[in-house]
Amino acid sequence: MDKLIHDDKGTVTISNDGATIMKLLDIVHPAAKILADIAKSQDSEVGDGTTTVVLLAAEFLREAKPFIEDGVHSQNLIRSYRTACSLAIEKIKDLAVSIEGKSLEEKKSLLAKCASTTLSSKLIGGEKEFFAPMVVDAVISIGNEDRLNMIGIKKVPGGTMRDSFLVNGVAFKKTFSYAGFEQQPKKFLNPKILLLNVELELKSEKENAEIRLSDPAQYQSIVDAEWNIIYDKLDKCVSSGAKVVLSRLAIGDLATQYFADRDIFCAGRVAEEDLKRVAAATGGTVQTSVNNIIDEVLGTCEIFEERQVGNERFNIFNGCPSGQTATIVLRGGADQFIEEAERSLHDAIMIVRRALKNSTVVAGGGAIDMEISRYLRQHARTIAGKSQLFINSYAKALEVIPRQLCDNAGFDATDVLNKLRQKHALPSGEGAPYGVDIATGGIADSFANFVWEPAVVKINAINAATEAACLILSVDETIKNPKSESAQGDAAASAMGRGRGGGFRGRGRGMRR
Repeated sequence: MDKLIHDDKGTVTISNDGATIMKLLDIVHPAAKILADIAKSQDSEVGDGTTTVVLLAAEFLREAKPFIEDGVHSQNLIRSYRTACSLAIEKIKDLAVSIEGKSLEEKKSLLAKCASTTLSSKLIGGEKEFFAPMVVDAVISIGNEDRLNMIGIKKVPGGTMRDSFLVNGVAFKKTFSYAGFEQQPKKFLNPKILLLNVELELKSEKENAEIRLSDPAQYQSIVDAEWNIIYDKLDKCVSSGAKVVLSRLAIGDLATQYFADRDIFCAGRVAEEDLKRVAAATGGTVQTSVNNIIDEVLGTCEIFEERQVGNERFNIFNGCPSGQTATIVLRGGADQFIEEAERSLHDAIMIVRRALKNSTVVAGGGAIDMEISRYLRQHARTIAGKSQLFINSYAKALEVIPRQLCDNAGFDATDVLNKLRQKHALPSGEGAPYGVDIATGGIADSFANFVWEPAVVKINAINAATEAACLILSVDETIKNPKSESAQGDAAASAMGRGRGGGFRGRGRGMRR
């Protein structure tokens, strides 16, 4: 299910991404802040599984609550939880399947399966067959580049989700243009691209300079000087042989006209990140002066065109030599919808990158969680002492994932969980990959159905959730420092504090429930 968050400024966000929701919430309670932080860290580290982390941490705490109320010392619980956590992670590593050493085609289809698992819970889940291959192509095209900003996502309202497309290079909105722009050619094959950080405009003298003339004819030469300067700049741009000139600063009307006469395309005021992306894609470098432009600093691409997308014109550079960038142009009805689609794709992109780097995957759909839960229960029986109970409760907490999946899909959770427990308890171990089947409301072999997720996601989630739970368990007292009215009150308070043994209000064991 999605959440609609509406803040004081009146902005409405519809999201399914745990981290986005946690960021937007105004959380005051200190223990709850910890949960928001682990969601953020999961988002930046792995990109997906943000909801999983928060769910698990909350569930661990819920399982621990009755023990704490019965007077169990929290250190005992923490010790057991840590043990259980390391056992769980070892088990994940055992169960993980590597996708190394496969051919590119095989790898692509495997990664697309991972991407569609991530997308299935999102708003654009209905179109996951369409988006998953697109995400995989985008990630593979940036290769080993770590910088995520090499994948641009441009949002254009209008059309349907299916009108979205992937550009193997760079695309950006047509910038503000002057007269003469329409006479410029809009399509080139293998053009040279010149990237500038220079203004190509007439500049009048800024400083108040005083010039004394003895002859009125000399005045003309001063006016001409400005024109000569700009024509000189433009000549150098043209003689460099570039057919597409992009600049971060303005390209004025004179320059636009001049380029149009010479069949050159120009765009001024290109956003900085777009310019950087073009530089990376085409192999050009951004120049801060037009003097001495050599071939090495010019970029190139197979095809440049300007084309209409919705009611916007887009400049599109396709088939770039270094191929280290990709741009996804998203279409859709409402703005909020496109925003959410962008967040979902970000999750999918992160997952595919992770799966490419750490090429091990586990069965999704709650299968891995049930399997670890079973393993821990079995392990707990071999332990004498209280920690048997604690590890059991940890195992029980892990079942929250499949349970939540059932609830979200509208099935009877108890029923499905019982089937899963029975399947996972089979001595032969063939039930290990079984998880919730969202399509039919029963259980199914997640591995065979290609519901996969990178092992890193699960390992990170369990680690972070256990740490957060232990952190909150290890606190036994919350102390609040009452703020004083003013500096004078400060002094009085400290004097009073000395009088009555510290001006702190303490609270007993455990946080306020």
